Amino acid sequence: MRSRFTALALLLALAVASAACGSDEPRVLRLATTTSTADSGLLDAILPGFEAGHNARVDVVAVGTGQAIELGQAGDADVLLVHSRAREDAFVADGHGTARYDVMYNDFVVVGPSDDPAGIIGMTTAADAFAAIAASEATFASRGDDSGTHTKEKSLWEKAGLEVPEGAAWYKSLGQGMGETLLFANEQGAYTLSDRATFLAQQASLPGLTILVGGASIDENDDPALLNPYGVIPVNPDKGGIDSALAQEFADWITSVPTQESIGEFGRDRFGQSLFYPDSEAWRNR
Repeated sequence: MRSRFTALALLLALAVASAACGSDEPRVLRLATTTSTADSGLLDAILPGFEAGHNARVDVVAVGTGQAIELGQAGDADVLLVHSRAREDAFVADGHGTARYDVMYNDFVVVGPSDDPAGIIGMTTAADAFAAIAASEATFASRGDDSGTHTKEKSLWEKAGLEVPEGAAWYKSLGQGMGETLLFANEQGAYTLSDRATFLAQQASLPGLTILVGGASIDENDDPALLNPYGVIPVNPDKGGIDSALAQEFADWITSVPTQESIGEFGRDRFGQSLFYPDSEAWRNR
């Protein structure tokens, strides 16, 4: 009898130990975000702090904003970090997300070959530059991937009074992320629209491209249409399989003042300017 009790006690102890070990396993957060947050290096810089502080592992899917939103709608992501404000607001209004929180902003720039065949250097607005590119039929590389950048590009063609030149021989719709689009533009001597962060982060491998509209920093960008805000959205847990608690922890963390400070410092040492500018409510009210 005693040996039976001893065996039961041993099994119970093993079960308790196993449960304790299990509780140390990191929780997994599925983050759907844009290529710019990954290609710029921002996520590599800040996510380890969240993972260490919240016993979590962040599985990142970096795609265009349109694809990230589709992942959220399907319940295949716990939280979104994206940059297409109208679509973000619609995502929440349609019940797919619990709330949208301001996180940060940067800006877009028009980049192209240094010989500038369309003659856009010095132009104040991207819409004027797009009109000149179309008039000259200089090669233009579009992401063509339903991303936030692609959405912005389409709005700039409209602002220029033009339809998106799909089908034109000089207009190359790639269906690629920002990094791949920049590499294509560099190889082909093409113009493209880029977020400044990704361009600066990859500029060393883009010797044929230069910023032609948007200035050397966001302070020199005179076109308000090129502002690029980012938001974080926890996905509605009603979809099932959503770790809503961890998603909200992430939203609270990325909008907190310490993380906002880290975002604001990212890139300063390497580029002499921030690649992203903090803009959360907590940051603005600090």
